Amino acid sequence: MLKVQTMTITQSSIQLHDIRFYAYHGVMEQERRVGGEYLVSLSVEADFSKAVSSDAVADTVNYAALYDVVACEMAQPSKLLEHVAGRIASRVLESFPMIETLCISITKCNPPMGADCKGASVTLNIKR
Repeated sequence: MLKVQTMTITQSSIQLHDIRFYAYHGVMEQERRVGGEYLVSLSVEADFSKAVSSDAVADTVNYAALYDVVACEMAQPSKLLEHVAGRIASRVLESFPMIETLCISITKCNPPMGADCKGASVTLNIKR
């Protein structure tokens, strides 16, 4: 636990919610050729107590830079969402050393499985 002035920060995180991408992931060749809509949500935990006091972006995880990492990996086609999520997680941990844990969820909207559903998702919870 961290003491900042008169409060104790017990946990701190930054989240990106339902970032929408058009990407080319899928086991079937047509999915990788035609593409489809995906939603990515990401939550990262780190010690942001310094940023609470300093008001400096250098003391936190810049969520625009975090988005750039996600967008770069989503642009590279893969067969499995698990693979995409793993690549994103690796790049996030490599790019942001202060991140201690992360949770990433990727949803394929309208997956080709013969059912009417909102989407199929993969979630990874990762600790450095």
